[in-house]
Amino acid sequence: MSRDVEPVSLDLVPIALIAPRLKRIAVAVIVLGVVVGLVVSVFASTTVALLVGFIIAVPTSLAILMTLRRHITLYGKKIRAQAGFRTGEVDAAEVVTAELMVRTGRISEVSMKLTDARSSVRIPLALYTAGGGRELEILALRKLADALASSELVPAAALSSVLIEQLRAEARGAGLAERPLYRAVELVSATGRVPRTTLTDHEVAGLLD
Repeated sequence: MSRDVEPVSLDLVPIALIAPRLKRIAVAVIVLGVVVGLVVSVFASTTVALLVGFIIAVPTSLAILMTLRRHITLYGKKIRAQAGFRTGEVDAAEVVTAELMVRTGRISEVSMKLTDARSSVRIPLALYTAGGGRELEILALRKLADALASSELVPAAALSSVLIEQLRAEARGAGLAERPLYRAVELVSATGRVPRTTLTDHEVAGLLD
C-alpha cells in the first residue's frame, strides 16, 4: 500500500466521540467487579470471589476494548476494516459482489457489503430514527463513490451512483425523503420485508429515480 495515499475514515460514528464514555463505563464495571469480589470473599473462598469479580468485570471490559478497536479506513481504492483483533481488506476495483443492506427498527441502518476474492467488509452508511439520523461524512461518501466507480462490476457502479446522488441531496439541503439512503429504509419498511434485508439490483437502481 502506497504511503502517499491519504487515508480517509469511513467510520459512521467516530470512535473519538464515544471513547470517553466507553472508558468510563469500563472503569465503573471493573470497580464494581472488585467490590463485589471483596464482598463475596467474606462469605466464600478467594477462588470463588475472584471468579465472581472476573465474570462481572472482564466480559464487558473486553467488549468495550473490541469496540474501541473498530475502524474502517479507505486508502485510495482499498478499504480496510478492523474489528477487534481481526482485519479485513477489500480492493474496491476488484469486488465480485457489492450489496446495499438495510436493517429496520427503532434505529434503522443502511450499510454496504463489498466482497473481493480475498475478503469482505461491511460499511455502515447511515443511521436513521423517527426524528432524524446520522449519515457518513461528505468526504467519506465522495471518496467511497470514487473507489466504487473504478470497478467494472455493474452493482458497484450503481452503488457509486447512489452515493453521488446522496451527496447531491446533502449539498442542496434536501429533506430525508429526497435522500437515496433514507429512501432505502422507506422501501424496506413499506414492503414489509424482514428487518434485515439486501436490496436487489433493480431496487438499488430505483433509489435514483
